[in-house]
Amino acid sequence: MNPEFSLLMFPALLFLMFFGFPVAFSLMGTALVFGVIQFGDAAPAMFLSKVDDVASNYVLGAVPLFIFMGSLLERSGVAERLFEAIHMWTRRLPGGLAIGTILLCVVFAASTGIVGATETVVGLLAIPVMLRYNYNKSLISGTICAGGSLGTIIPPSVVVVILGPVADVSIGDLFAGMIIPGLMLAGCYIIYIIARCTIIPADGPRLPPGDDEPSFVHKLWVTATALIPPFMLIFVVLGTILMGVATPTEAAACGAVGATVMAAAYGALSWGVMKEALFKTVIITAMILLILIGGTMFAGVFTASGGLVGMQNIVAAFELTNWQTLGILLGLAFVAGFVLDLISLMLIVVPIAMPIIVKFPFYALDPGQIKIWFSICFLIMIQTSYLTPPMAPAIFYLRGISPPEITLMHMYKGVIPFIFLHFIVLACVILWPDIALWLPTILFRGFG
Repeated sequence: MNPEFSLLMFPALLFLMFFGFPVAFSLMGTALVFGVIQFGDAAPAMFLSKVDDVASNYVLGAVPLFIFMGSLLERSGVAERLFEAIHMWTRRLPGGLAIGTILLCVVFAASTGIVGATETVVGLLAIPVMLRYNYNKSLISGTICAGGSLGTIIPPSVVVVILGPVADVSIGDLFAGMIIPGLMLAGCYIIYIIARCTIIPADGPRLPPGDDEPSFVHKLWVTATALIPPFMLIFVVLGTILMGVATPTEAAACGAVGATVMAAAYGALSWGVMKEALFKTVIITAMILLILIGGTMFAGVFTASGGLVGMQNIVAAFELTNWQTLGILLGLAFVAGFVLDLISLMLIVVPIAMPIIVKFPFYALDPGQIKIWFSICFLIMIQTSYLTPPMAPAIFYLRGISPPEITLMHMYKGVIPFIFLHFIVLACVILWPDIALWLPTILFRGFG
């Protein structure tokens, strides 16, 4: 066991990724070279065991099911109906279209669990309407990027299905712990939009009353028909997990069936749509699991080589306090998010950070609570990194769907206020851990 040598795995990994090697192969290649040097002929057996661990992990069966569910919902027409229903109620408010867009992102994120799907589908619906009513282009950009990023912190999130096994935390606990911080973020977005558009009405003008203004009864009918199907789907997936009725994999299977039924009910189900959803599911699942196998191999070699001991020795040598260590780990996640996708970031940082952070005392939390609390803080931080220029994935998604009049500078300026809101919510979760821990305690009466 050579802790100092194992720490060289990170520079080697960054070197490979800097020269353009795919993340999965960079992880596997680094693990292979260092594993053979450290363990010789025993390395292949170690790698085979890691592959078997991933292949036999029952929880990971939820990943393709959630992806299939989200892919079908993209084409089901549910977003268009939600868009119409929500904006009927918010259009008279300052920035009403932007507020309705955030609410739509919350519901759609809770229905799909996929970050990119939320931003793409909602953006294609909301951007033309907001441009038509002369909304500020920076506000449009920030609203779509921030709202789309809620798929990271609003359950059921595919990212969390991966995070749970890696962090050794129950996915049900994570889903419950995410709800309040996720709604806090959405609430902060809405408060900011209302305040901004009240102070500067031109940024988000109220929509004028029209001759085709629907009656109150019609609004209720449209809202009910638009909201009931996705809310039923959310209950089938998230509700059954939180009530302990179904495992995440079972709930995901029910969600996939529910999404198929919903697409058929809306007349959007065809062989072409099904084929496209299945094809997309296979591609994304293969990519995620390949990265997961690479990350598991990398973490296995790093741990077996004494890398965690080396990291703990560094922390002890610098005499870092618990709060300094937390700040460094979250800061590392934030910076690493500039160059790594969310899943790769989790697989590299969490297996190393979690054993270190649970060694420190935080408030009166036990190790199980610290794991959940740190995981929620970590999710908020990588969601912030997802929004932060210059490498923000949220901006790259937006560039792919936005018209030419919305420039890159509009996007950069638009996300900055929302990034500050993320740090406010993160500070609240750090200062008051019950924001993340209260619901898991109420629902599950303990931590695994």
